[in-house]
Amino acid sequence: MAARDPKRTLGPSAANGEGLRSILPRVVAAAALWLVSHMRILLVEDHASFAATVASRLSREGHSVDIEADGATAATLLQHKEFDLVLLDVNLPGCNGFEILSQMRTAGNETPVLILTARSEVDDRILGLDTGADDFLVKPVDLGELAARCRMLARRRAGQVRNLVEAGNFSFDRGARLLQIDGQDVPIPARELQLLEVFLDHLGRVMTKEEVAHRLYTFEEAPNLNAIEQFVGRLRRKLEGTPLRLQTFRGLGYIARFDEA
Repeated sequence: MAARDPKRTLGPSAANGEGLRSILPRVVAAAALWLVSHMRILLVEDHASFAATVASRLSREGHSVDIEADGATAATLLQHKEFDLVLLDVNLPGCNGFEILSQMRTAGNETPVLILTARSEVDDRILGLDTGADDFLVKPVDLGELAARCRMLARRRAGQVRNLVEAGNFSFDRGARLLQIDGQDVPIPARELQLLEVFLDHLGRVMTKEEVAHRLYTFEEAPNLNAIEQFVGRLRRKLEGTPLRLQTFRGLGYIARFDEA
């Protein structure tokens, strides 16, 4: 059996005097991973290994990440699909990142954009920010910092969205990703949890089955729309007796709303 690493001990006798106080920032950082809800992210990056590494990190935090290596294809995709966040490289085949960003903002697309580039010149950063970028990171990037900046942009866009949603006997803590009914924890699978977050982010709005699937799945996952019906049905059963209603409109889609008191 391998010897325990004394640096992982949480007591005051930890190696190098590392106690609870020194470990607390790491605990806070870990908790911060869940302070925003599930996001659909488009990563526009032509370096396959780097893109895979970034997507893996963000996927572990509960997000759906689509990767596109070609700038022209990404520009077209952004004209027809909605994302919560775009991570955008600058040097791309087909169309560079600044051109994609300019097209987005000209079309009125206000999706948050974080520029990723190996170009560290100040003029490039100024150009990106003036074109409408929300943030800028120079490669090589620290994955922890990248993830934190993604959360920051998500919180900024969410604005007044609260971390705790409560109505009657219903309570959902976005930070802990915890559903409670009548004060009792309700176990919920990951996909249904993401679905709940999607509905809470779009209360009172009719969402088509395709829109729901777009929020839950990446392009590579090829979602079965019949599975969406099953997820909605299972989630609806879990919410029975609460004021949160998931209504189905045949031929239109779904709408989530709270019953008025």
